[in-house]
Amino acid sequence: MDSAELLARYEQMALIRRTEKAAHDLFLQGLVKGTTHLAAGHEAVAVGASAALRDDDYVFATYRGHHHAMARGATPEECLAELMSRATGLCKAKGGSMHLTKADAFMLGSYAIVGAHLPMAVGAAWSAKLRGTGQLAVAFFGDGATNIGAFHEALNLAAVWKLPVLFVCENNLYMEYTPIAAVTSVPRPAADRAPAYGIPGEVVDGNDVVLVQEAVARLARRARAGDGPAVLEAETYRHFGHSRADPATYRPAEEVERWLKHDPLDLARGRLVEAGVAEETLTAADARVRTVVQEAIEAAKNAPPPDPREAFTDVWADGGAAWRT
Repeated sequence: MDSAELLARYEQMALIRRTEKAAHDLFLQGLVKGTTHLAAGHEAVAVGASAALRDDDYVFATYRGHHHAMARGATPEECLAELMSRATGLCKAKGGSMHLTKADAFMLGSYAIVGAHLPMAVGAAWSAKLRGTGQLAVAFFGDGATNIGAFHEALNLAAVWKLPVLFVCENNLYMEYTPIAAVTSVPRPAADRAPAYGIPGEVVDGNDVVLVQEAVARLARRARAGDGPAVLEAETYRHFGHSRADPATYRPAEEVERWLKHDPLDLARGRLVEAGVAEETLTAADARVRTVVQEAIEAAKNAPPPDPREAFTDVWADGGAAWRT
């Protein structure tokens, strides 16, 4: 990855981070309804993985999916407007924080039910294999999903049918409020279980966007060559609690401090400085990000509420439910 490419990754991660901060602040102002699950700290997983994929590869994410929607092309304005229940939102105010979807970019949704999307990714990969499109399906999920039956069912079937699907675990050490290590018999909840299904299982520093991109690119080539699925466990850490209702006081202070010093943005910025990128260039990138997000906040605040007549659109594939009644 050359410095220009890394700078683009850095700016994209910074844009996601600042959008997440805006979502946090807007929630505290009462402008974001429901709850939010912020992905601050996870940016390198989404940005690095997306950079290694084709534009028509399928992506499935969890309710902590703001970063994946934006990595696949959703704008800060679309995301914030969706969180604020505005007509200009990514899903026209129908999805909210936990269901961001950008189907025209093959980002086929964020899912609130833990692990539910893993078999769906297998189905998308099966479809791609049958149609011979060379597409890949990628399912991003948290460490807690590795203790859900759907995880094991998805891995098994993907292996049996040798499907072009990648399972990317964003292991942030906690399944909601419980340390994953306290309820899992193996040290690596995703990677250590993959061999039981005859699938390669790898671990990567999920806070290093370069290493994530390299790992996903390599596993994607393998899958497209017909060698079947793989599991990639990306070690990362969320900067906030599980959701906005969680102060995360159960996490040891020294652990939090250690991970905050291993921030994805700081790692990328350090790589750029080592590559000789001028501080003024990085400052300019940060300034562009601030401007874009501030404009997105104002646009979302001023956007109209959704038209009630839109409630029954985008529900059925044929455009309406009349034929069903």
